Amino acid sequence: MKQTTDKVSVQLLVDSFLFHGITKVVVSPGSRNAALIVGLAESGYFKMTTIVDERSAAFFALGMAQQTHLPVPLICTSGSALLNYAPAVAEAYYQRIPMLVVSADRPIEWIDQGDGQTIRQTGIYANFIDHQFSLPFEPVSDNQQWFAKREMETAINKAKNGPVHLNIPFEEPLYQKIDEQKEKQNNFIIDKSESLVSWSTLNSLKEIWKSCSKKMILVGQMPQNERLLKEIQLFLNDAETVVLDENLSNLKDNQAVHCIDRTLAGLENEVEFVPEILVSIGGAIVSKKIKAYLRKYKPQHHWRVGVDFPEMDTYQSLTMSIPVQPETFFNQLSEGLDWVPSSNFGFKWKQVDKLMEEKHLTFLETASFSDLKAGEIVFDCIPENSHLHLGNSSIIRYAQLFNPVRSIQYWCNRGTSGIDGSMSTAFGAAYADESKLHTLVLGDLSFFYDSNALWNRFKVPNLRIIVINNAGGGIFKIIPGPDTTSQLDEFFTTKHNFSAEFLCKAFDVEYLKADSEASIENSMADFYEHSSNNRPKLMEIFTPYEENDVVLKKYFKFLSSK
Repeated sequence: MKQTTDKVSVQLLVDSFLFHGITKVVVSPGSRNAALIVGLAESGYFKMTTIVDERSAAFFALGMAQQTHLPVPLICTSGSALLNYAPAVAEAYYQRIPMLVVSADRPIEWIDQGDGQTIRQTGIYANFIDHQFSLPFEPVSDNQQWFAKREMETAINKAKNGPVHLNIPFEEPLYQKIDEQKEKQNNFIIDKSESLVSWSTLNSLKEIWKSCSKKMILVGQMPQNERLLKEIQLFLNDAETVVLDENLSNLKDNQAVHCIDRTLAGLENEVEFVPEILVSIGGAIVSKKIKAYLRKYKPQHHWRVGVDFPEMDTYQSLTMSIPVQPETFFNQLSEGLDWVPSSNFGFKWKQVDKLMEEKHLTFLETASFSDLKAGEIVFDCIPENSHLHLGNSSIIRYAQLFNPVRSIQYWCNRGTSGIDGSMSTAFGAAYADESKLHTLVLGDLSFFYDSNALWNRFKVPNLRIIVINNAGGGIFKIIPGPDTTSQLDEFFTTKHNFSAEFLCKAFDVEYLKADSEASIENSMADFYEHSSNNRPKLMEIFTPYEENDVVLKKYFKFLSSK
């Protein structure tokens, strides 16, 4: 007979995971979570991934959940282990990615009593988590087991839409096994039926829409959504309407304005391009310039469409929050509208966009080697039908200056916009989606900060890593402020002369090096060839510290010149 842990709570949890189709788990090694590890491993149904560094483990699970659209449970021991999950939990919260943290705990009577590896775990993620559940003790009676199962089922259902924490106390001994029991408690599913805009609200919105001749739809970060692309087509082709999006919106259509900062640089009369009505959908917007523009020139109407963060007022002009899926909203709004334009507002935006695209290409023809020039080559070499993961800070900003490729899906941790888990997330995504090639482009500080992502025994042959090494935090040389201080090199860019080469040797990752346009281009074929050891490959591109910000400033000056 198959064996399992003697902890009833774990037996109930294993049953819940299987009922909900959850079979991939990330484990951080420990002892207090031994019963969880034994119960999951002995069942034989789970693909268990062990990652020692808890911070890296959590971002790895985040990347897996991005691809599978299911929570990937994170299993850890008690104490500081679950504190290390916090950055990824916050990222999942603001990006609305499924996540379930399952932490082992000491029995409640030992909290704050000087017992080893014991902290206050209940409510530990209070400010950036959807829900938290904590079992008071190991369930024994039928009522206690019913309560424990109910909490677990609720936790898993809620974790399908964002991060949830389930805390389970365990008494010693922790490694005992028994024959598997067949008695089970009830499982249940919480149905998330798609809601609609009410008829009265919809009629009111349509009247406002018809009364405005200058309309803007602003699309933030979201996964690829073919249904939304279909439903928004009428608006994309409307002369009165401009659709602004970014690479991370994954909403790629030739009628949209993709490179927002590039286009804003070409607006001669800013007031002329201000919308009367703004519809914002999706998550984070990278462009600080469009945020500043819309806060300065507030639209008369701002509708936020989507079920997440309905109260969010990014542009300080919110007039209506509509908690329905964007594709449903545009389907309802478009029905019965008169598409005869009374202005060419959208066309004017697109006209500027095309002009800036031409100037962008002209500038790059003679631009000296720099982060910008390296970006042009790298983004042009990303293979079709693949995934592109982007690091934060300067990398994500450079990426927004280049048109997106229709067949590529774009990813970045823009929930909290931190540099702490970019590589671990890409590893998790590539591990979960072995059928596609994944490329990660990130900066040197992001790479070194998350270098423990390389510390794993998984092959992940479908991942390629490109490190743009500009000898420090290049973002601080291109944003206003830091360059006015005498502390720029030491405290902001943290200038250095380190290389990724020997980390790659330590972790058995094939290493390539480039420091010019020609060497990047000459290395790309080899870089994307299958690796001999079935591990990822890494290309480190060295760019000139003194030149990068100078080139970018010249670029924007050229765009805005008449």
